[in-house]
Amino acid sequence: MPTARIFQRPKNAMQSGKYRTDRWQLEFEPAEAKQPDPLTGWAGSGDTRDQIRLFFPTQEAAIAHCERQGWGYSVVATPTKTLKLQAYADNFR
Repeated sequence: MPTARIFQRPKNAMQSGKYRTDRWQLEFEPAEAKQPDPLTGWAGSGDTRDQIRLFFPTQEAAIAHCERQGWGYSVVATPTKTLKLQAYADNFR
């Protein structure tokens, strides 16, 4: 039985926008460890579930999908967003 991880994507650190951070994402836990390919040296495995990412509008929809399919799941809590308020004058203190 596959185990899924349900989480909300964090904001991209390189941009100020919050595009697609309201959606919930479902990814499967890896079934086997990745090993280097002897010819190319790239890391890979025979686990094709690593390529699957499902998106849901709410956390409840993602949980309902897992329960309907009979998958185990774990929900990763969304980190709290804190604002660092500072004034331009603080650069000169």
